[in-house]
Amino acid sequence: MPNTPDPAPAWLRVTTLAVAAAATVVVVWACATAWGAVVHGHPAYAVLLALTLVGAVGVGVRALRRRPSRPGWRRAGRVALLVLGAVGVVLVAWLRPFGAVEPALAAMRSDDTVTVTEGATRYTLAPADGGDGTAVFFQPGARVDARAYAAVLRPLAEAGHTVVVAKQPLGIAFLATGAFDDARAALDADRWVVGGHSLGGTVAAMAADAADDDAEAPAAGLLLFASYPADDMSGTLTAAVASVSGSEDGLATPAKIDASRADLPADAVFTVVEGAGHAFFGDYGPQPGDGTPTISHDDARAQISAAAVAFVDGLTPAR
Repeated sequence: MPNTPDPAPAWLRVTTLAVAAAATVVVVWACATAWGAVVHGHPAYAVLLALTLVGAVGVGVRALRRRPSRPGWRRAGRVALLVLGAVGVVLVAWLRPFGAVEPALAAMRSDDTVTVTEGATRYTLAPADGGDGTAVFFQPGARVDARAYAAVLRPLAEAGHTVVVAKQPLGIAFLATGAFDDARAALDADRWVVGGHSLGGTVAAMAADAADDDAEAPAAGLLLFASYPADDMSGTLTAAVASVSGSEDGLATPAKIDASRADLPADAVFTVVEGAGHAFFGDYGPQPGDGTPTISHDDARAQISAAAVAFVDGLTPAR
């Protein structure tokens, strides 16, 4: 009788099925808990979820079929792929965005004062009267739904400044370093204020430093929300700087914000919102690692918006 190859070890089949099942659960969980952020975010995460689900189904089906054992390096390769797959499942789960909540969602609606337009890679809050020539480009914090900043930034549009908020691939600002240049090419503005929250502010600082000497539409200002630059730009950045932070921030802590003074120009203006935490700079719910706020979110939002409007107004010539 011909020899029949031994089936793959049971432990390998079970482990493969477990990873495939975990991937499916993560995709379902991400869609169920952050569907709005997935649909309204940059397409990259939605594509990643779809590929993860297709891969999980394919791997699961193959594992259920009785296949011959692959001894030696081929089995080792399969085990290595399983490990990579498990790491990938964890990464997909970690990348699930913090979805926008009210009042940010309400602030995404157009009215007689502000027109809101949304595309695949950014949304824009434009003054109905056309604006005053000063535009604000904003980078969200890591894994935060871009819509979460609509309520805190809308007062800028109501004050006459066009606001553009980037939708970052996978919610990571470092994957959207070209978004500011794209916005400048798409919108007609005399000057720009580049801003961002948390990691988004770090990337915004890089963009402002690179564009502060632009001849046509320079970066006239850098607006940091609970953020600080990654490197020393105290001697290179010529744009005005406003740093707005929270006294109860557990991530961009007061100590880190204070240390950033040395990396920014000497005339940078620092505003501390007493009682505000890291997640109070947007509307996306609580964030792990944050401090405990001692004021209301509405109060903090009003103070943050007021500081932002005062800063941008100060960079805009009178019409």
